[in-house]
Amino acid sequence: MRVMVKTEWSDDFERGVRLFNAGRFFECHEVWELIWKQAAGAEKTLLQALIQAAAALLHLERGNLRGAESTWAKARIKFQSLPPELIGLELEEFSSALARFFSAAREGHPRGEFPRLRLHES
Repeated sequence: MRVMVKTEWSDDFERGVRLFNAGRFFECHEVWELIWKQAAGAEKTLLQALIQAAAALLHLERGNLRGAESTWAKARIKFQSLPPELIGLELEEFSSALARFFSAAREGHPRGEFPRLRLHES
C-alpha cells in the first residue's frame, strides 16, 4: 500500500505504520523519529503526534498510566491541530479511538485492542 507522503521517506513511514499496527511501539517510534527530523510543517507535527501516541501506548503497556496520560495529552493537542486526514491517514478517527482507549484505561476498564492506523491508498 502506497500512501501520500514524500517519496524520499514513504517506505520508512509505511514501515512505521506497520510496526505501530503490530503493537511494536518502540520500533515504530525509532523509524518515525528518523523521518521526523527531515519533515516540515503539518507532516512534522503529524510525525511528532504519532511518535508521542506510540510512546504513550508503550508507557501504558509497561504499566505506567501516569506517563501514558502525560504523553497522550501532548499527542492529543497535536492531533487537534491537524486536518481530519493527512498523508493518507484517517487522523480524526484514529485520535478519537485513542482518546476512548486512554479514557477506558484511566477508568480501570479492560483496555482491549489498541487503535490501529488506517491508510488510504494514493
